[in-house]
Amino acid sequence: MALVGATLVVLAVLLPNRAEAQFGLRGGPLGVARFAVGHIIGMSRLRHARMGVRGRRTRDAALRSQDPRGTEHRQPANPAVLRAALTAGAALSGWHGGRRPQGWWRHPDGSYGWVGPVFWPFAQDDLTTAIIFGDTTSLSLYGYGDIYAAIFAPYAAPELAAYTAPQGRRARKIPSVENVCDASDTGGLPVDRIAAAVQPNEMQRTALDDFVAAWTSARDSIRASCPTQAPTTAMERLGVMQARLDAMIKATDALAQPLNKFVDLLDDGQKAKLDALATERQAALASAQHKNPQAAAACDPNYDPRYDVQAQRKYEQLVQQQWPADDIASTLKLDDTGRARLDVLQGTTLRTMETLSACPMKAEATPQARLAAVKTRLQTMLQAVGGVTDALDDFEADLSDEQKAGFEAMGPKRGT
Repeated sequence: MALVGATLVVLAVLLPNRAEAQFGLRGGPLGVARFAVGHIIGMSRLRHARMGVRGRRTRDAALRSQDPRGTEHRQPANPAVLRAALTAGAALSGWHGGRRPQGWWRHPDGSYGWVGPVFWPFAQDDLTTAIIFGDTTSLSLYGYGDIYAAIFAPYAAPELAAYTAPQGRRARKIPSVENVCDASDTGGLPVDRIAAAVQPNEMQRTALDDFVAAWTSARDSIRASCPTQAPTTAMERLGVMQARLDAMIKATDALAQPLNKFVDLLDDGQKAKLDALATERQAALASAQHKNPQAAAACDPNYDPRYDVQAQRKYEQLVQQQWPADDIASTLKLDDTGRARLDVLQGTTLRTMETLSACPMKAEATPQARLAAVKTRLQTMLQAVGGVTDALDDFEADLSDEQKAGFEAMGPKRGT
């Protein structure tokens, strides 16, 4: 029980003392601890070394299929292979000379929220699976860890440079920024599956084509939000996040009207068949949860991490490893005002654990409802990033150039 008490003290110090932050209510330390459990689930199942070894062949094959020399040489890669290839590339680039992986910025499922300078590399894919198939697993993993990575620079400068190196190098290991951005929609909208399910008449097919056109336009807008150059500071990386999230939100707005029009033209039987696409995915997810009861328990509303000693240990380790506040204060020689502003930045960032749960969102019944839920989630994340940006701006306001440089060096330093 001493460990339980220590954990509660840690939580109380790190988070504001508010009534809604008490155990038993939504959010607060209980919500943070639930997030932490979700964050670390699966971390031991997939190691960087294994990803590097297993992904090398698929990575090389996928990158060869994305040959930039022209369409006559380019064969489309299998979506799953391309996604795995880019993820494997990110894993390898997270090694400093093969010595040690930077595991702290990887998503619990082994994917990456940052691939080089690109935030949310598979944005359109995740929108597709969430809106059409009702699977928000990947979308829900974006949150605190990615904001933390933006602050503490997951990639060192040499690693970032590899993403912008000239194409055509022999045995190229890292995909280009262009390839990463083009891969945001590896699977595309499953038009054939939708059409096969609902068997649209001529009017419905026209509406479906309009929806496809809107989807394509939205995809291009999201691609256009990719950075043209690698962000080198925390403020620039947070700016990249805001631009990407804003583009995704605008994409959901552009999809709303054509999606509503298409679905409204369907009869009840056709709507049921369209909804069955999501029902099938939900059944598959439920089956997977049965095989991973720890993950399911962590997302159960009745789960109480106060009685999960292992989860508490992992949460304390997560917080201690990811916020080197004392190291920052001593390295930058912060005065009392600087330390107070650092505490605000740390607290603001940690509170995003509350607002951005890593547990999948409730599965809505219709594509329109799922689209609305996705937009709400993206808006919540954009607001969270904005709050952290303001806190970082306040923290850096009175820092010298030397102090700012020291702060920017903290992330790569922690990965060595």
